[in-house]
Amino acid sequence: MSTELFDTFNTDYINTYSEQHNEPEWLRAQRLKAIELAETLEMPKPDKTKITRWNFTKFSHQSTSEPIDSFDQLPDSVGKVIDQGKAEQNLVILRNQENQFSELPKELKDKGVIFTDLFTAANEYPELVEKYFMTDAVSVDEHRLTALHAALVNGGVFLYVPKNVVIEEPVQAIFWQEDKDLALFNHVIVVAEENAQVTFVENYISDHEETETVANVISEVIAKDNAKISYGSVDHFAYGTTAYMNRRGVAGRDATIEWALGQMNNGNTISENITHLLGDQSVCFAKAVSVGVGDQTQNFTAKIVNHGKHSNGIILQHGVMKDQASAIFHGIGKIERGGTKANAEQESRVLMLNKDARGDANPILLIDEDDVTAGHAASVGRVDPVQLYYLMSRGISKQEAERLVIHGFLAPVVNEIPIENVREQLTDVIEGKVY
Repeated sequence: MSTELFDTFNTDYINTYSEQHNEPEWLRAQRLKAIELAETLEMPKPDKTKITRWNFTKFSHQSTSEPIDSFDQLPDSVGKVIDQGKAEQNLVILRNQENQFSELPKELKDKGVIFTDLFTAANEYPELVEKYFMTDAVSVDEHRLTALHAALVNGGVFLYVPKNVVIEEPVQAIFWQEDKDLALFNHVIVVAEENAQVTFVENYISDHEETETVANVISEVIAKDNAKISYGSVDHFAYGTTAYMNRRGVAGRDATIEWALGQMNNGNTISENITHLLGDQSVCFAKAVSVGVGDQTQNFTAKIVNHGKHSNGIILQHGVMKDQASAIFHGIGKIERGGTKANAEQESRVLMLNKDARGDANPILLIDEDDVTAGHAASVGRVDPVQLYYLMSRGISKQEAERLVIHGFLAPVVNEIPIENVREQLTDVIEGKVY
């Protein structure tokens, strides 16, 4: 990686940036330590994908966008994924990493729920944010991209649900990248204490196409004993954005983490979704869909590590590749010694729409315990001509028949998105990429 990056983002820059945001001392100190580490650490090496020529250095770190006054000023790409007529909602909107709108009903605030942008949370709840920021789920020193993230994080949200609190309505965060040069070093923390429940949905939306920039995103999801977190996302970065998406989960005893990820970026992407089932009877359902177009290259890893007894990890990945796009889907189920009666299941399937499209499903099971169950399924192929013939024999055109097959192929994840407007957005994105 070019040394020019570290000439620009050095200790002087970090100190100035931290002071401008009135950050607590622990965060400034971590930034300084991380930028030193970043110079010494190697880049990640995703299996079967070379990223040495990918852009991780051309970007702007700060934006000077003006604040918006009302929802009427939102573009259609943002406005259509929120319920603008709702009186109160659990919603944060970041425009170019600046908090433009933040709302949480008083009833939830009175119960101790925290939902705000990351910088506000770091200022108002410094000890709580420090407890969870890159401690339990993601480490700063894993590789150069995690260290750069810790040094340059410029936005994100913090969601904290206290013990025994159940949030009925979904909590939504929108990360709107309007500035064409701005990099998103975005950090999301979701914590559900014992017996708590929450559904969190996020949207990454770019309003530009060609300019080269970077998205370095880390999400840390912590479900304490008997807690449940449902996490939905629609990623839709533009063609010029190189994306590193790192989502990690940690589940305690009897806890559940559910992932429903719509991975719809138009640029080159590395995506890791890793969950550690630490507690007995803990559960993770990791579902993801992806659509690749143009000449983009994508590398997806879904991994569940069973530590606890009777823990249950299920992975489902479906991808559709078009044009000259290529993608590799790694499904990794690992059962650690001591995880007796654990279950690890996975399914990865790739549908290719063109002769030049490429897909690879790579199932891996790593079992260090005897008394367990595990299984995997993987397939790569074209649209089934028998299905097309059946539909066309009932008067449906070939294009519409192919469309129905693709939507049915992706439906297991699309239908899991809990907010109707976001679910419709994901469907629209799929339509736009495939046709």
